[in-house]
Amino acid sequence: MFSAHLVNDPFGDPGVYIEFKYRRSALIFDLGDLHNLSPRKLLKIGHIFVSHTHMDHFIGFDYLLRVCLGRDHHISLFGPPGFHQQVENKLNAYTWNLVENYTNDFALHVTEVHPECKVTRHYRCRTAFAPEIEDTHEGFDGTVVEGSHFSVKGAFLDHKIPCLAYRFEEKSRVNIKKNIMQEMGLPVGVWLMDLKDRILRNEPDDTLIRVSRKEGREEPGEKFIPLGELKATIVKITPGQKITYITDVIYNEENARKIVRLAEASDLMFIEATFLNEDTEKAAQKYHLTALQAGMLARLAGVKRISLFHFSPKYKGAGDLLVEEAMKAFNG
Repeated sequence: MFSAHLVNDPFGDPGVYIEFKYRRSALIFDLGDLHNLSPRKLLKIGHIFVSHTHMDHFIGFDYLLRVCLGRDHHISLFGPPGFHQQVENKLNAYTWNLVENYTNDFALHVTEVHPECKVTRHYRCRTAFAPEIEDTHEGFDGTVVEGSHFSVKGAFLDHKIPCLAYRFEEKSRVNIKKNIMQEMGLPVGVWLMDLKDRILRNEPDDTLIRVSRKEGREEPGEKFIPLGELKATIVKITPGQKITYITDVIYNEENARKIVRLAEASDLMFIEATFLNEDTEKAAQKYHLTALQAGMLARLAGVKRISLFHFSPKYKGAGDLLVEEAMKAFNG
């Protein structure tokens, strides 16, 4: 279970924050102005997916670094070719002569995504964020991250530079039937998170699950129940949701094909709608989409809902025109 929302209003810097319910974790697409997110929310972020490093998509890196510094926190960042150099330029702008004395070792694991491969470097606070000598290479088949609870795919789009579009896909959703639990006399507790994790990891049905209210503490009358029995009685598994993030792209045949394929059947599509259709020529010059193009692409991809952002400041006070144009195209 998760919630997803724009970090800023549609005229502000781009960014989408996805927070996992019942877990102290989150991820974010793009690092524009982050001041609308509290430090508590920023400290939940474990993965960052940057489309490209234009200022309005990357200025928030410094603020995030300031919040996380001195904490025992690790973040994985992903970005397009040249991303390592951009991150290192940010880090090298500061003086780190005292960090070896920090109690906690904040770390960044930065992956540069190329059309044919992914290259990862590590940067640690205690070593003044010097890049580790050996890069880790692996092939890129469209999957940026494959985690236990979600995956993220990426596609390169043309913004006069490579710009990454992303698709977040939740793994199967494990729902608990509370009424059946009550009938079986099972308590609500931390064991339910363990149950969900084991199901998502496809552990054997004969795995014994400790049913307890509290973690690690023995309780009177606690039970051990086979995983298969719990799956058959108190669990309902449904498909996970899909979210697509599309920004900073010129409309052409190749980009349209990639967007539709990446976003196909998404539950929610965050897509830029920078200009009105009457300004199509300007949109092409700036390598951005019009609202009409955004709505049409969402319709072709068969997405359920769209959320529009990255409105040009020339329409300040008239954002409803962009929404109206996009929704007409989306609804056909």
